[in-house]
Parts: sequence; structure tokens; C-alpha cells
Amino acid sequence: MKNIAASIAISALAATGAEAQEERRRVAPPAVYDVAPGLGHFTDDVLFGEVWERKELAPRDRSLVTVSAIVSTGKTAQIGAHVGRALDNGVKPEEIGELVTHLAFYSGWPNAISAVEETKKVFDERKIAPLQNIAAPRVELEAAAEAARRQTLNTSVAPTSAALADLTNRVLFGDLWQRPELSARDRSLVTMSALIAVGQPEQLPFHANRAMDNGLNQAEVSEVLSHVAFYAGWPRAMSAVPVLKQVFESRKGTQVTAPQADLKITPAGSGAASAPEQFFTGKVGISGLYQADEPARVGGATVSFSAGARTAWHTHPLGQTLFIVRGRGWVQKEGEPIQQVNPGDVVWIPPQVRHWHGASSGEPMTHFAVAEALDGSSVTWMEKVSEGDYSKGTVR
Repeated sequence: MKNIAASIAISALAATGAEAQEERRRVAPPAVYDVAPGLGHFTDDVLFGEVWERKELAPRDRSLVTVSAIVSTGKTAQIGAHVGRALDNGVKPEEIGELVTHLAFYSGWPNAISAVEETKKVFDERKIAPLQNIAAPRVELEAAAEAARRQTLNTSVAPTSAALADLTNRVLFGDLWQRPELSARDRSLVTMSALIAVGQPEQLPFHANRAMDNGLNQAEVSEVLSHVAFYAGWPRAMSAVPVLKQVFESRKGTQVTAPQADLKITPAGSGAASAPEQFFTGKVGISGLYQADEPARVGGATVSFSAGARTAWHTHPLGQTLFIVRGRGWVQKEGEPIQQVNPGDVVWIPPQVRHWHGASSGEPMTHFAVAEALDGSSVTWMEKVSEGDYSKGTVR
């Protein structure tokens, strides 16, 4: 009799333990099991028991992906729970606020405003004080990539909608993407998640490449797909698969193989020649001209100016760097005073800035010039610098 009682007690304890364990691992609300027990199983055992545990994305990243998918698809009722989880996973309040701000541009103001109202409830419950803009340096976007993006936009969008092109350049990338509340990597993660969630795969090539340039690896980008499938549906995730496949393959194509990676040495003074008169004033010599092999776009040369010699006005699509080797020279950006440069100085000229450079009036100057080509061109030449403009320079 005692053995029977003991067996019953042990069975009861085992059952109680199993029930407690079952209760502990349940994430789905009780109503889910009452109405759709299968959904409860997939929620607890697959979504949270498996997907959220996968190591390809950190819990913090999964929260950013999830909140992005929910906000961008307007699933207001789900926002509060996942904002709370995001805070628990290490996402800062200001990062959540900036995520919502960012997605106003990518999924619309109504979705963002609705998300604000639900997020405010969570912040109030956790006694999070009202947020302020962060006093920190703005995120610096990669100059060459930005120049290429602007040129593409100005060519493909501006002729149809000049206002949209202007707002994209000036506000979206000129302001929003540079705000310090989110890192460039996290903005890319948020943007890509939202684009997949709202079914906009045609926008993915640019943003997936940008995401990987900003620090996401291929495994993380792939994992975003499987995670978003649960929050926006399999069809939208599947629609993004062929697009990302092309992105991955195209990036493999940019890897340099061993035969292409041989060192190249351009001897000093090699290929010395006079600079073309239509683009220069005075005696100017060019030597050591080089151009890197594709996929690199960089090229350069040593340019020697006699006293008083200079370039014509010109611009560079992706900017230019000048390394002053010897002598004293002058450089001028249109609309600003002439500036003197000395040996050892390095001058950065941003993309599409109209400028000229050369020797000072009383001393020759040599610099090494480096620039990247865009669509095969690294410079656009304009009119020559007049004697009146040049004579405004002074030697210090």
C-alpha cells in the first residue's frame, strides 16, 4: 500500500513538474491555446523555442528586425510586447525611438505615429524619461558610395520628380541616415527588414549591398529573411530570396583572385609628359601616371607645376586627394578664398566641388593626385582660371 501511495505521489510530482515546465516555456497568450493550439505550438516551440535561439543573429538584432517588421506592417497591437523585449535584449530607448523615426520614411508616417503611441505606453510603464536628440557627431556616410547614389538618383529620378530627388538627397540621406541615434549598420538592418516585410524586393539590391558595406555579413542577411518570414509571412520572405541571391553572387564577383592581385610598381618619373594645354595654364608636367585594375577605380599621378602654373576649374565625381610633395601651392574652392598648401599637407576635395589647384605665383609646387573614376571618368574639365582670379592668391 505504501509503495502504491509513493508511486502515486511521484507520478503527481512528475506531472506537476512537467506542467510547470510547460507553463514556463509558453510565450503565446493563453487564448491562443484555447482557439488555435497549433499556433500555440508553433509560437512556443518553433518561433521562440528555435528561431529566436539561433546564433546567426544576436537577440538584440532579432529585436530590431522584429520591431521593424511589426512597425512597417502596421501591426500596432503587437508593438508593445516586442518593444519591451527589445529593451530587455539591450536595445536602448533612443534607438527604439530612432527606429520608429527611420521607418516613417520607409513605411509611412501613419505607421510610425501609431507605433509612437504604443511605444510611449511601454516607456511610461518602465519610467523611461522623455527622449532628447543625442548630442554626438553625425554618422559620416562613405563619400564614394554617396556620390554614386546621388548621380544615379539625379539621372533616374530627378527628371520625373525633382522634388523627390531633392528630398531624398537632402533629407533622407543628407539628414536622417546621418543621425547618431542609430549606427549605419543598425539603420541598414532596420531598412532591409522593413523592405522585406512590406514586400518591396525591388528596393533590396541597393540596401542589401549597403547593409553588407555597413558591417552585416552574408549569414546575418540570410537570417533576416527566415526571421521576417514569421512576422510578415512566407510569401514576402520568398519574394526576397532571388533578389538577395543575386546580391550575394554579385559580391562574390568583386573578390580579387590571385592573378589579379599582383603588385604593381610605377617607377618615379615614368611616362613623363607635358600636361594638355587646354586644361592647364603655364608649364605643367605629369609623370608616374597609374590606374588600378578593376574592380578598383582609383588612379593618380605626380603633377609638377612651375611658378604661376595651375589647373583649369574642374570637378571630380568621387572626389580627389592631393598630397603636397614639395614647394608651395594654392588651391581654391569656388566662392571661397584661395588657400596656401605646403609640403606634407594633404588636401581632400569632395565630390562635385568646383575647384582648381596649382603652384603659387613665386614658387613651383609638386603634388601627387589621387581620384576614383565613376563610369570610366574621374574628372570633368571646365574653363581656365583667369589671371584676375589667380592673382588674388598671396604667399604667406
